[in-house]
Amino acid sequence: MINVLFHYEAGPGLLAKLEALKVKGLDITCCDQSDEASFGRLIRNADVLWHVLRPVTAEHISSAPSLKLIQKIGVGVNTIDLNAAQAASIAVCNMPGTNSRAVAEMTLLLMLSALRLQPRLDRLCRSGQWVPDAATRESLEEIHGKTVGLVGFGDIPQQLAPILGAMGARVIYAARSAKQTPYEHVPVPELLAMADIVSLHVPLTDETARMIGRAEIASMKPGAILVNTARGGLVDEAALHDALTSGHLRAAGLDVFDPEPAPASNPLFQLDQVVPAPHVAWLTNETFDRSLEIAVANTLAVMKGSPLLHRVV
Repeated sequence: MINVLFHYEAGPGLLAKLEALKVKGLDITCCDQSDEASFGRLIRNADVLWHVLRPVTAEHISSAPSLKLIQKIGVGVNTIDLNAAQAASIAVCNMPGTNSRAVAEMTLLLMLSALRLQPRLDRLCRSGQWVPDAATRESLEEIHGKTVGLVGFGDIPQQLAPILGAMGARVIYAARSAKQTPYEHVPVPELLAMADIVSLHVPLTDETARMIGRAEIASMKPGAILVNTARGGLVDEAALHDALTSGHLRAAGLDVFDPEPAPASNPLFQLDQVVPAPHVAWLTNETFDRSLEIAVANTLAVMKGSPLLHRVV
């Protein structure tokens, strides 16, 4: 049997799917991402690690002599010490595309919720205030007629753009190079100045860290909305908070934060023009079905010495 450590707190439905994989020779143990002690103990005997979000450090890697593969369940590998993995001859793979549809849908949800100030309406309705105040009523808007700027144009924004276009939005995008697409390619500074909604779809790297800082937020169109379903480290949260409280920005839809897990004391959570989610844009049953197919294929392949899908290191 192949010892697989799945660093995720699986529920009963997913556990049943994992149990069924024993017929393929996979003995899968799940570990809650908040249980550092158990993870440190279990990784020592793991042949393969299925990694979600909690960081995989050089210390973890050095303590796992049998480890042959770190399989990212998702795309971003910024939470894995790639240098340590490479030095230990441990393969690292991700799975681009498996969660794109889910993240595209969640991005649209955050855009619409921000335009309709859904957290504020939720609070008012639950408090018994059936008719919103005049300021709220006069702030509810549609996506039709808005300019939506997509920063990055990979799988997720490519799925999202035609949906936005069908809803009547004008779509512009920023990327390293222009794509074969009907949408307008513009530099990031121009996009920030033009867009009513700015949505981030780039990985977190040394180059992109805090790419939306105080100066960039100040350059955004007054009353604009910022949506981030990529990585929290792309945004200066203090600058975003200031822009929201001053009224320069209208709202924000945020699935990711820096750090994560985001503490309850995060000032952004106190603002009802912020639509928050706990890094779950990727998380659907369908995403897991697609992800398990690749994770199983790579787990079997690495033990046989066969080529791996989507190898990063």
